Amino acid sequence: MGQRFILLFHHYPQLLKHFYRAALEFKEQVRYCWRHWPEGTVLIVLDDVASFSNDYKQRIKPYLPPAESRFKVLVTSRQRPGASYRRIDLDVLSREAGLELLRQLVGKERIDKELTEAEALCEWLGYLPLGLELVGRYLDEHPTLKVTEVQDQLKDKRLEAQALCEQPSEDMTAELGVAAAFELTWSTLSEEAKHLGCLLSLFAAATFDWTLVEQCVQIHESRQGLKTWIRKCFQRLSRKRAHNLRASELWEIRDRFLLNRNLLQLTEQKTYRLHQLIREFFQTKLAELPEADSYKQSFCQAMVAKAKEIPDRPTLEIIAVVTPAIPHLAEAATVLTDWLRDEDSPLPFFGLGRFYKGQGIYDQAELWYEQCLEITSAARQKYLSSC
Repeated sequence: MGQRFILLFHHYPQLLKHFYRAALEFKEQVRYCWRHWPEGTVLIVLDDVASFSNDYKQRIKPYLPPAESRFKVLVTSRQRPGASYRRIDLDVLSREAGLELLRQLVGKERIDKELTEAEALCEWLGYLPLGLELVGRYLDEHPTLKVTEVQDQLKDKRLEAQALCEQPSEDMTAELGVAAAFELTWSTLSEEAKHLGCLLSLFAAATFDWTLVEQCVQIHESRQGLKTWIRKCFQRLSRKRAHNLRASELWEIRDRFLLNRNLLQLTEQKTYRLHQLIREFFQTKLAELPEADSYKQSFCQAMVAKAKEIPDRPTLEIIAVVTPAIPHLAEAATVLTDWLRDEDSPLPFFGLGRFYKGQGIYDQAELWYEQCLEITSAARQKYLSSC
């Protein structure tokens, strides 16, 4: 940062002569510039600081202006700063703002003509400004392309879709596409954090309780044996205490790597969720892991255990407890069916059916029971044909 700052003053020969005569060291040159900065309020913007622990302390902090009220410093970063910094978290766009951004980039008439499809496109992109801008500019470059066609491309190719991979144009502040930006953050994660992110991508695009994650990890560990990074702890401690230690390690990984880098969102209700595009990114990484099938099987077993908690006539209290898990139970039943054990395959459907039946939502309950019948009939037919 300091070198770029000094370059600003190369147009002032007298200043450079002063540096030469005084034989000032580099940091002293920067301080001299700040001391002689013109009067008035000054805003210094430092964009996309990679790390507050390394980049900021070593490459930025030594060159900041003096602590005077007229100097204001704004830092943007994917990483959350410490408590000593005044932080402003930027959320994704609202539905209206997302559509308005598309209208500005693509044209009002064109977006309003496919308004329903444009709304669905915004939702798929999770209202992420970078994603909306890339897709909007892609549509603008291809005036005959329909919103539905871009949406189909995104659903088919996910983050590899051309609309999200194109190099940002010169008038964009972003230097990377969506996947490339995520890849940059991915490279800073520990191996444990990468695995945890991949596991979280199995949850539906909805909020989830952290206890569900712990259950998935516990099942995975019992299935796979102990991982090297906690094996010594298990050897020293009792099973109960070791599980508590494991949970605390999960919290540490979650908070330090995923929350701190804005890869995971914490809601006001103290539940968690992945942004839609980050979920897509983690799913592509999950497919590359040798443990992918095991993670999916463990997730399904955790959801089966949750389905068993729903009785035939659930009380209002039980319904309230299991409601947050319902989208993820449906994910196991519909998307991850192949990773359910044969004896468990009907159970998520039974649980969902009982959940809706217990609330008097009989049409939804009927749909789940019918799907259960189809699944079990297909499994039975497959078994008979193999005999």
